[in-house]
Amino acid sequence: MIQIREILNILPHRYPFVMVDRILEIEEDKRAVGIKNVTINEPFFQGHFPGLPTMPGVMIAESMAQVGGIMLMTSRKEEKLVPYLAGIQKLRFKKPVYPGDTLYIEVELIGKKGGMGKVSGTAKVDDEIVAVGEMLFALVPESEVK
Repeated sequence: MIQIREILNILPHRYPFVMVDRILEIEEDKRAVGIKNVTINEPFFQGHFPGLPTMPGVMIAESMAQVGGIMLMTSRKEEKLVPYLAGIQKLRFKKPVYPGDTLYIEVELIGKKGGMGKVSGTAKVDDEIVAVGEMLFALVPESEVK
């Protein structure tokens, strides 16, 4: 299990863009399962349907991408790489996500070549799929990030 402090050491994201709270399971370069607790205190709920707060799809996709980035980075901690989301394919949203929900996000490695990695991801709430898709990552050396 990876707790939030270690997640903050792996990903460059900071509030309000840390979209994963914990990694429950991880197999380096194979798969990972993470969670995002969705609370009414999320800043996006102020403007995203205030009368019926619904988590924006782009935030669900970002949660999935962060779990994927963590999975790709666990075997490369010493390399000082930054996982940049380079593409999203076949992303579909199946059901809305509301405050009080917990997103369970599972990602699996599809392939890896050079400085690129591709994962498939599924996000669920209460065992019901809310989103599925594939994400492509560029793993960029920290020294090249300007």
